[in-house]
Amino acid sequence: MRHKKVNAKLNRTAAHRKALYSNVAISLFEHKQVKTTTAKAKAVRKTVDRLITFAKRGTLADRRQVLRTIRDRSVVKNLFDEIAPTYKERHGGYTRVIKLGRRRGDGAEMALLELVGYEGVLMEKHKSTEEEKSKKKDTQKAEKEKSESKE
Repeated sequence: MRHKKVNAKLNRTAAHRKALYSNVAISLFEHKQVKTTTAKAKAVRKTVDRLITFAKRGTLADRRQVLRTIRDRSVVKNLFDEIAPTYKERHGGYTRVIKLGRRRGDGAEMALLELVGYEGVLMEKHKSTEEEKSKKKDTQKAEKEKSESKE
């Protein structure tokens, strides 16, 4: 019986689950948001919040604790130098899970796991990529018209 067993097993062995949490956390810290299944998002949220709490304290021992989970030193540096200072006044609740509906292929519940407070950064990034796409489209259209006028 699973009385008082809180964590989801996600149909994985313990080592596979640990690797999954690490990989999703790395992606979250790099991109500020990750699209994944709802079960994975809720399970990873606990690990991510713990890592941010370590980073907020910022001691050498805390850095080593984070390095146990996240092996990429550049991501750890980013976590300690950029992400953690933004949460200095916040006591927990560093992530948000937004349900997106069901995945088309297998019907799995999908969710967006994102860091709280980085919504504006993501919107600016999205707008800039859309502007670049529209500029590229306009230049291609102009080149096409130019080549047609020569013929």
